[in-house]
Amino acid sequence: MNRFKASKLRHTEARLPRREAWTGGLRAGSVSSCGNQVKASCQWVAFSAEPTGVLGIVPLEGKDGGKRTVSQLCCHSDVVTDFDFSPFDQLLLATGSADETVKVWRLPESGQDLPSSAGLTLGPGGGPVDVLQFHPTADGILASGAGKRVTVWDVGQQQPLAALEPHGDQLQSLAWKRDGRLLGTSCKDKKLRIFDPRAGPAASQPLDTRGAPASCSRDLAQIESPGKHPGKASRDTRTTRTPGCSGWAPAIASSPWGSARYAPHCLGFPTPCQGHGAAAPRISWVPARAPARHGDHKARAPPAALRAAGRGRGDSRTATDAASLSLQMREREVKLWDTRKFSGATFTLTLDTSPGAMIPLLDADTGLLVLGGKGENLLYCFEVVPAQPTLTQVTQCLTEGRTRGLAAVPRLALDVMACEVLRVLQLTDTFLVPVSYIVPRKSVQEFHEDLFPDCAGVLPATDAQAWWAGDSQQVGKVSLHPARRPTQTFRSPVIAPVAPSTRLPDDGPADSDRSEGSGYSSPSGSLASPSSAATSLSASTGPSSGFVSSPSQKSLQSILGPSSRFRHAQGAVLHRDTHITNLRGLSLTTPGESDGFCANHQRVALPLLSAGGQIAVLELSKPGRLPDTAVPTIQNGTAVADLCWDPFDPRRLAVAGEDAKIRLWRVPEGGLQDTLREPEAVLQGHTEKIYSIRFHPVAADLLVSSSYDMTVRIWELGAGQEVLCLQGHTDQIFSLAWSPDGRQLATASKDGRLRLYEPRRSPQPQQEGPGPEGGRGARMVWVCGGDFLLVSGFDSRSERRILLYRAQALPDGPLSVLGLDVAPSTLLPFYDEDTGVVFLTGKGDTRVFLYEVTPEPPYFLECNSFTSSDPHKGFVFLRKTACDVREVEFARALRLGQGALEPVAFRVPRVKKEYFQDDIFPPTRVWWEPALGAHTWLAGEDGQQRRADLRPPEMTPVSQAPKEQPARKFVPAAVYLGEKTDEQKKEELLSAMVARLGNRDDPLPQDSFEGVDEAEWD
Repeated sequence: MNRFKASKLRHTEARLPRREAWTGGLRAGSVSSCGNQVKASCQWVAFSAEPTGVLGIVPLEGKDGGKRTVSQLCCHSDVVTDFDFSPFDQLLLATGSADETVKVWRLPESGQDLPSSAGLTLGPGGGPVDVLQFHPTADGILASGAGKRVTVWDVGQQQPLAALEPHGDQLQSLAWKRDGRLLGTSCKDKKLRIFDPRAGPAASQPLDTRGAPASCSRDLAQIESPGKHPGKASRDTRTTRTPGCSGWAPAIASSPWGSARYAPHCLGFPTPCQGHGAAAPRISWVPARAPARHGDHKARAPPAALRAAGRGRGDSRTATDAASLSLQMREREVKLWDTRKFSGATFTLTLDTSPGAMIPLLDADTGLLVLGGKGENLLYCFEVVPAQPTLTQVTQCLTEGRTRGLAAVPRLALDVMACEVLRVLQLTDTFLVPVSYIVPRKSVQEFHEDLFPDCAGVLPATDAQAWWAGDSQQVGKVSLHPARRPTQTFRSPVIAPVAPSTRLPDDGPADSDRSEGSGYSSPSGSLASPSSAATSLSASTGPSSGFVSSPSQKSLQSILGPSSRFRHAQGAVLHRDTHITNLRGLSLTTPGESDGFCANHQRVALPLLSAGGQIAVLELSKPGRLPDTAVPTIQNGTAVADLCWDPFDPRRLAVAGEDAKIRLWRVPEGGLQDTLREPEAVLQGHTEKIYSIRFHPVAADLLVSSSYDMTVRIWELGAGQEVLCLQGHTDQIFSLAWSPDGRQLATASKDGRLRLYEPRRSPQPQQEGPGPEGGRGARMVWVCGGDFLLVSGFDSRSERRILLYRAQALPDGPLSVLGLDVAPSTLLPFYDEDTGVVFLTGKGDTRVFLYEVTPEPPYFLECNSFTSSDPHKGFVFLRKTACDVREVEFARALRLGQGALEPVAFRVPRVKKEYFQDDIFPPTRVWWEPALGAHTWLAGEDGQQRRADLRPPEMTPVSQAPKEQPARKFVPAAVYLGEKTDEQKKEELLSAMVARLGNRDDPLPQDSFEGVDEAEWD
């Protein structure tokens, strides 16, 4: 390349579109990670969003230029630290999180639904996942970095192919070489490393960014052997005696570094990153030669180069004064390195002085490099010329908002007819702004081949197993010419299509029944177990390949399967006037078998951290701020293990203590005025600490308890004595639940077994079946009228999941299994029998899952989940009478936060709220009134509670609402008048013209003029 030849990109301009083309209404997340925070494929854009564990998903292009609506994908139970799109399958998205897992998702086609769960999960690993990147040539290979380790995964097999040697400190970035043979990393120890994962786990030679290789000052040119076997893969390591170093140094075989087209160029950017130390290098590979004009095959490959940019401690100048000055001034630099000469940078460019972290975006086809600092509004654009080597500034762009993240749009999505050579997406606090880099040309009616050389296509060169076996084929090139551009698409086989459940925007205006808010999010995205995946796939599958037009609503329904009436349910925290605030000294040590606190429609009981097992009782009718002084409490005398209100007596509270006793307390009418020290009754019989207690759902004065002594005891409270004792457990009892009719009792145990008792018939279980794996905990609830049991627990990988059993067929195992996420707390289920919706959340979670449970496949229909801003310590639901049916509120709960008790309302969006929604509110069972007494139930009789209508007297059921008459459409007058012939039209036209001219028989104006007298002519 002629060094004096002017670059064709020297006049490149950065253009910001009008605000109408921006994507607004975002809530960008403040994630403490080194990721770019936003990534793009040819179809979708993903970005970090609020709240925790959520990604925003938005179409890259709006339909017919329309508005792009943002949807939310709830990915993980913790912060999403990094994510990446596959370079081949434009719908394949990998996400990494602080929960130590990597999840791979298949996003839907435009206008379809988000997946209800991730396609697969990798991990959990040895720490929070920091960085992710798909392989550039092979499908199904993903590199992830966590802590000090890098793992190369075979995504399809969900197995690691290679675990590279640990780094000296926190890993901060990684990048595949463009030919897919080498992997470069940067680390907090200020060293850049290059790996050949197929050759071995060790790095070829780490580079200290302060100026020299970590092990020796010898460059790598004598270690490698360029020119031998070009293009051939090698998994062997070559040992070569290196002058100046003791012993033998391992070296990579020549072929990975000797490629004439892609020599080992790498970009490193030592910039600060929140939560990752003062200097966080960012690394990228640079092509071996400058991008040539289309058809130019004479450019020679210069020496391999590595670029690094940074500030502060990342400075690599050797002079002491310069280094200290750079550290004090926080200078940010871009450096160009030759990987065969690691003794020093071949080119250094000082950018500016700023503490912001720098995000690099390199387009290897054009050589354009865009740099933007986090928290800044300036974007630099350079042209990289490795042959010089040098970096030439092309332009810079001042943006309106400050940068949260940057992403480059794939070249196949560029507007080539507008001479757009690069497009960058800037993520700000509330907007996603496209910045187009355009080369001005006189003609925009033709394709400029010199600006758009052939680029890598979307068909992978090989798969994971073939690449690992040594196949190093390169991805085929495709033309960007609109007439020659290939139309085929690729769908990776690593993930089969999954059943979606939350509506995505159709690249246009949002649906009328969609509402936006911070209190709810789209359905969860997490791994489903194999059995649940099979159930979902058998129920509904989405399209697997091709860009096809949207099907009709009927055909789409047949493809997607059934959906829930409550899929758009919204959870919202009620006004602050209803909160009870200034809660202090709450106990955080209640056992996992306890809900943490309990409530009824009048009051709430909260265990306190004070000695003696104190319990605060607060009246829900008296919201507001509690005084700073101590409030009256119940002195239980021993630490609280579990507590429960009597459903039939809102003043009676049962408290299980760690001293194996159950104490019954009666709260005075109107609430506690003084401290209670004497219980109403004490139940004794257990010999070990009590796990949990539950009142009978139908009969009054009956209580059941489970204990460490492996027994379940039923107490008659009127007599204050034990009446039944159930046996058969061999390990800790996690949970117990009465059937809705009170005839049966189900338990879940640490021994992995579910047991079903009929207490009045036998003390031994009537049925046993397999339960959740592991010993971390389980909960259960009866659903679908008592015909099924829903159990929440964990699998062998500590993933939380829910299982559905047929109550009369426990030995047959679960009918369906659905994986949710990875979290330490057990999911606490609450089932609303009127709507069939189950609510699931754990202590310490920020999210409440909602599913409609059906007795037929697919059994679980996912609904919008509720997400809170901070973790809750407990979540308890109230009875139906607490719901505001006028606002279509079908459930109300109390959320115990850090220092406040907040009511949460769950509503269904409806248009005609003036009518009573009788399809949402059937007659409800009055479970707060007993159907019979304890003695009657023990004698063998059963009772049935009455049902009550929730409809206010002044409201009309929506099923009886008058039907609206359809609006009459406009009909042109020609329909009524009929079509006229040409002669009729001509006659009418002439008549109209004559009418405008007036009557032609009228006298002319001059006829009325008077002449002069005859005598005047003389």
